[in-house]
Amino acid sequence: MSSTTDRRPLSFLVLTGSRRTDSFNTKLARLAVAAVQANGATASFASVGDFPVPDYDADAETTDGIPPGAERFRERLHEVDALIIASPEYNASVPGVLKNLIDWTSRFRPQPFNELQVLLLSASPSMVGGNRGLWALRVPLEHLGTRVYPDMFSLAAAHTQLDDEGRFTDGTLRERFEANIVNFMNLVEAATHYPCVKKAWVEYLGERPDPAVDRVQAETGQGPAR
Repeated sequence: MSSTTDRRPLSFLVLTGSRRTDSFNTKLARLAVAAVQANGATASFASVGDFPVPDYDADAETTDGIPPGAERFRERLHEVDALIIASPEYNASVPGVLKNLIDWTSRFRPQPFNELQVLLLSASPSMVGGNRGLWALRVPLEHLGTRVYPDMFSLAAAHTQLDDEGRFTDGTLRERFEANIVNFMNLVEAATHYPCVKKAWVEYLGERPDPAVDRVQAETGQGPAR
């Protein structure tokens, strides 16, 4: 077991699922970057718009392969220990552009979402704060083997809770947000420095994988550090 002094700083990718210039979720993502950095880790900001991909098409994948946008996203995931997503809610579900990026990126082998630690955030002018979209987002991520942190953060009435500089107007809410980030960071530290035995991810759990029809993530021991 390595000593504390031997540990490298944790690294996080914070992704906004919105391409809108003045997005509340982009503001929330930038607050998450600041909170991670203030608590001793490194964090980089990215937008879903940084990884453009066409609509998923299996024929296009067969002919042209996986697009460069998904390749860049996979590379960013491999560079970090964990992912934080701030995602808007579209009609009580996931923005299509974010789901499409996940779908394309999941086609790589090894499958890059398997065992990745993820925290989900949302912000919305509505009184539910985009929370329904986060529950929908959990489904594909957890299916892919992602370790989605149980305590999601949804900012309701975001147009009144964030000022013109994108900062919280309420001190108690800011403290809750930062506590959520720190708690997630503590979990990522434990998972990174004290990894448990990793098991195979199979697309259809409970069935014996058949390479002819099933997508299988093979066991890799303790695997590379994220």
